[in-house]
Amino acid sequence: MRMLDKVEPIILRFEEVKQQLSDPTITSNVETFTQLSKEYKELSQIHEVYVAYQLALSNIEDNKRIIKEETDEEFREMAKADLGEQEKSLEDLQKQLETLLIPKDPEDEKNVLLEIRAGTGGDEASIFAGDLLKMYSQYAGSLGWKTEIVSAHEGSSGGFKEIVMRIDGENVFGILKFESGVHRVQRVPKTESQGRVHTSAASVAVLPEVDEVMVSINPADLKVDTFRASGAGGQHVNKTESAIRITHVPTGVVVECQEGRSQHRNREIAMQWLRSRLYESELQKRQAAQAAERKSQVSTGDRSAKIRTYNYPQGRVTDHRIGLTLYALDAIVGGDLGQVVDKLRMAEQAEKLAVMDGR
Repeated sequence: MRMLDKVEPIILRFEEVKQQLSDPTITSNVETFTQLSKEYKELSQIHEVYVAYQLALSNIEDNKRIIKEETDEEFREMAKADLGEQEKSLEDLQKQLETLLIPKDPEDEKNVLLEIRAGTGGDEASIFAGDLLKMYSQYAGSLGWKTEIVSAHEGSSGGFKEIVMRIDGENVFGILKFESGVHRVQRVPKTESQGRVHTSAASVAVLPEVDEVMVSINPADLKVDTFRASGAGGQHVNKTESAIRITHVPTGVVVECQEGRSQHRNREIAMQWLRSRLYESELQKRQAAQAAERKSQVSTGDRSAKIRTYNYPQGRVTDHRIGLTLYALDAIVGGDLGQVVDKLRMAEQAEKLAVMDGR
């Protein structure tokens, strides 16, 4: 089978890595040992499913032999029943193997900078941006991720005109990358006296963190300004010019950070954010080209696309890319975002499998 031809070299590599991890010369080298341990963890998933797959194949052959050769009718009936179960198990394991064989996106493992900006809707859009921040913060907490506010500009009636949060954890970009786009909310705003339902919007951008090796920035291309921080953060914010604003002159990209207590820390975060913004611009172009080539509905690379609606009167959340509607709005905005994200990831996997199969 073609799939098994792809798996067998991976199994050989798994055994090789397993042996290397027991070599004292490897274990004494922290960097090499860490890389191999990470590879072993990834390969072990395929190995585990492959072993179960081979066992199911063996059980199927045994049952077929019993059905053909056994004279005891009761024994033959038991084998027939087990044959059906083993064939179903084999089908499930094959799907698992196919999914695990999908080439991983190198960006998926990266930490992210999550930007949320209020769009149309005035004060209600800022309040909605604050709601989205809570949703992502609670979702991140449920997965054991760490969060840190990088920059925040509060709205006049609550929420945020713009807020940026750094999220650090395992496979963060791979899980959150589908959140980039325009999110709409339909509800009666707190500021509405007539009880009418309004539609407001906020845009979300999920930027993978990148290092200096991946994005090289010429210091001569930067305009750096310092200023006194404002807003929450303690009394120190009004006493020192700790906030940093960096403009990348060739592209016009501007980032600023005022949440840290030192100018050095704010500059470090601002530079990280700038690298991510520049990298993401190129990533968007690549995603758009790939999406057009395979007619992807999940990852278009277009941050202006309206991707999701949160309808409060009906208690529903609709993701327009895959036609998913869930009547679980309170749970989702409360941080149970996995029931949406998981469906999006499954849709992307199905698209990639179709490409691999040449469909």
